Amino acid sequence: MKKNGGYATLGFLNHNVDISNWATKTPFASIRRIVQDEKYFFKIKPGLWALNEYKTKILKNFNIEESVEKNADFNHSYYQGLLLEIGNLKGLQTYIPPHDKNKLFLDTPLGSISTLNTILDFSYNEIVNRAKNIDVIWFNNRKMPNSFFEVEHSTDIQNSLLKFYDLQDFYSSFYIVSAIERKREFETKINYGAFTEIKNRVKFIDYEFVSNLHTKSFELHSIGTL
Repeated sequence: MKKNGGYATLGFLNHNVDISNWATKTPFASIRRIVQDEKYFFKIKPGLWALNEYKTKILKNFNIEESVEKNADFNHSYYQGLLLEIGNLKGLQTYIPPHDKNKLFLDTPLGSISTLNTILDFSYNEIVNRAKNIDVIWFNNRKMPNSFFEVEHSTDIQNSLLKFYDLQDFYSSFYIVSAIERKREFETKINYGAFTEIKNRVKFIDYEFVSNLHTKSFELHSIGTL
């Protein structure tokens, strides 16, 4: 963690910590337990931990308050970054909108994590133009959209649902990513009559779920099963 600037995601630790000599059959569980020791570590976000001795420096460098839930920009780019890394580990091509390329996932520009510089030309121009502002897209090896993700920290979920409605003819998965506290809002809006045709296709996944999936993806990749 020190070598990484005093902080790291659990996924990063699972991938980079040498566990070959650990006398345990559950090394990843041990890592999760170790970082929860408040004497040495503090939690920034779900799945993101840092050393106490670096606390002031890290919060200042990321331009966030200790209560980072209030920082919409940090939240948005953080979860975009997690989704990009998960897609990359799955062997998919990953995309983010041009206006997000210079935003940071911790200290790394999102544009350097996504594998695509521009959106793939997978349909008619008006359809591609509708999709190109979606927060994260995973494309399969046939250059077709596998999954669409909209990260909704504070903006209107309904706007994302309208995008998904326009893309419903593709054999893709649709996800709203947000805090668990907004799930009721999602359920209310997805039940509007206008969204009947996509009601059973759009899934709500909360921040904790994405963090856990990111951690687990790195665990599986580290042991060669992903």
